[in-house]
Amino acid sequence: MNSEEIIELNHKFVIDTYGKQRSLALVRGNGSRVQDADGKTYLDFLSGLAVNGLGHCHPKVVEAITNQAKTLIHVSNLYYNEPQVKLAERLVKHSFAAKCFFCNSGAEANEAAIKLARKWGHTSGNGPGIITLRNSFHGRTIATITATGQEKFQRNFHPLLESFKYASLNDLKSIEEALDEGTCGVLLELIQAEGGVNVATREFAQGLRKLCAERNLLLILDEVQTGMGRTGRLFAYEHYDIEPDIVTLAKSLGGGVPIGAMLAGPKVADVFQPGDHASTFGGNPLASAAALAAIEVITSAGFLENARELSRYLFERLRKVADKHAFIKEVRGAGMLIGIEFSSAVKKVVGDCADRGLIVGTAGENVLRLLPPLTTTRSEIDEALGIIEAALEGFTDESAQT
Repeated sequence: MNSEEIIELNHKFVIDTYGKQRSLALVRGNGSRVQDADGKTYLDFLSGLAVNGLGHCHPKVVEAITNQAKTLIHVSNLYYNEPQVKLAERLVKHSFAAKCFFCNSGAEANEAAIKLARKWGHTSGNGPGIITLRNSFHGRTIATITATGQEKFQRNFHPLLESFKYASLNDLKSIEEALDEGTCGVLLELIQAEGGVNVATREFAQGLRKLCAERNLLLILDEVQTGMGRTGRLFAYEHYDIEPDIVTLAKSLGGGVPIGAMLAGPKVADVFQPGDHASTFGGNPLASAAALAAIEVITSAGFLENARELSRYLFERLRKVADKHAFIKEVRGAGMLIGIEFSSAVKKVVGDCADRGLIVGTAGENVLRLLPPLTTTRSEIDEALGIIEAALEGFTDESAQT
């Protein structure tokens, strides 16, 4: 099938919940590149919205999936399976956590975190209240859009869940003002990826950790996008020298295969009991095998150090580009999670980049978002920067409106 035929079938049979950035029908990928149904190749600096942290079809992940698919694809969580327990062991070994819960997506991982926090809140005498941050994004279920501090995701889905309050990133006082006797925890992203690539300061993160400890509150970190090496460390919280009580993961965890996880620290590791929560497909052998292979690659000697070095190079190049254009206000982020804030809408830049063979994304209307694979190369960064610079030629705030 060619692109036109695939797109026609999509319009006819698929519920249209995504605003497609471009009429691209992608059929294969390898490393940092993808190809559409008409044979055109693109450099992918969106990485499937941060899912393809190891690029497309990483050989270690492909091998693990192939071998597992020949052995055992799925078994009910009423029984034990070896890849799942090995994955849990590996995640605990590399983190603060004592135990793990597995599911299928970031939204499900955040649902699990919300339920765990609420149960702990009720049993500890705190209550069910959770504070989240404005401009956050935690998923598309009713609970997670309630947690999401952006009204545009909540519109037309009221009534929302009770016992959520909103505060502001890098404003510890706003969190203190939102606290009450029914609060059990604070849920946040250390980098608000969907909300504009807004980065928590070290002072804020450490102050929040201290506040949660003093008030006997849970510190819950949504690392669905920042986890598994995206920021140059396995987890974003490592940059801040803090330890959370709960962390949620998905996206890059499975190397492209759907899997989510909730990591629970010692304070809450044994709060859930049989019957409290479940996920039919969560941590099945196929997804767990893929995740094990992905973690093996990410934690291998020199891998993250190389990713950090490439990130420094990419930031340096981008800031030089920004210096040439008054309409670029800021370049921010960490590792391979980068936001370039413009003074006007960036939709035109995204489209012009795609026309030139580079896939990039947005984080809100005015922020260009780059999510290169951790496996990208310096020459691919140079290629991408050349395309971005070409797309910016002649760009003005006025042209962005057309």
